[in-house]
Amino acid sequence: MGFSTRVFLLTYLFLLGTISPSFYSHQTLFQLELCTDLEYQTVQDSIVKKINEHPNAGWQASMNPRFSNFTVGEFKRLLGVKPTPDRELRQTPTIIHSPSLKLPDQFDARTAWSQCSSIGRILDQGHCGSCWAFGAVESLSDRFCIHFGMNISLSVNDLLACCGFLCGGGCNGGYPIYAWRYLMHHGVVTEECDPYFDDIGCSHPGCEPAYPTPKCVRKCVNGNQMWRASKHYSLSAYRVDSNPHNIMAEVYKNGPVEVSFSVYEDFAHYKSGVYKHIIGAMLGGHAVKLIGWGTTDDGEDYWLMANQWNRSWGDDGYFMIRRGTNECGIERGVVAGLPSSKNTAREFADDGAYLSV
Repeated sequence: MGFSTRVFLLTYLFLLGTISPSFYSHQTLFQLELCTDLEYQTVQDSIVKKINEHPNAGWQASMNPRFSNFTVGEFKRLLGVKPTPDRELRQTPTIIHSPSLKLPDQFDARTAWSQCSSIGRILDQGHCGSCWAFGAVESLSDRFCIHFGMNISLSVNDLLACCGFLCGGGCNGGYPIYAWRYLMHHGVVTEECDPYFDDIGCSHPGCEPAYPTPKCVRKCVNGNQMWRASKHYSLSAYRVDSNPHNIMAEVYKNGPVEVSFSVYEDFAHYKSGVYKHIIGAMLGGHAVKLIGWGTTDDGEDYWLMANQWNRSWGDDGYFMIRRGTNECGIERGVVAGLPSSKNTAREFADDGAYLSV
């Protein structure tokens, strides 16, 4: 709903005697606008029409069933990436790969490491703004398989519930780089030990009410498993330099990474093709897993992403986004870490990349 429409609504209510003249204070007008904005539907026919009729969109939109009953306010709760303070970014090691490394034009981690079932899984964060935790734990799970041959599924719930204020606000959002630091210092148990708290997913209309952050119990649901013995760690926590070559090299050598980007209204309508922002306001930050790259037949370079909004959203849960232009800030928010041999029997070999601070 536009500003002029909201003003018309206010005027209409005033003429009916529903509101008094004092209601027109700047603060109250702003509050009403904010409330109205949060209550309108996330997916709209008008946005689908504009995208699909746009000559240069490069992607297709649909009335996505995943968010058919969502208001904007409900949708924004899933966008759980908080902006990392600049000082913290400057203090975080940044990995840079050799520019001489030859990389393929197309790469898909699902086929490169077909033995790793975790890479192709599409999960569901349900009612919680836990994307920051999903991106980290999913990537680390993949890397344990790639480097150690361990097909394991690690616990998002451990990170979400037990990192506390150090990572942010749990279901109210967090910081991806702090998530990786938790994985380095405290590790996470397996999904079998501590399954994700929201086992309903998004099966009922509107996915409401939003769920609070689960409590940290530090006890496996199976009494035969020990919490500490189930822990798996990251050896490191670092950023990846925003040059696309460095991002591709990191994925090619070490496996999927966690990326953050700004989500606009049109992204909720994504169905297929190479996404780039066309229309709508910015709603928040989101984290996903980057698993590959390529170029379309039309010459559009893209990143291949695995989302955690279940398979009813997007292209069976996946999406492509424009590569090489920092679309929606996606090339600036790449973080990762290497799997640690702690609590495992195998040692990890140096991969030859170097870090800068």
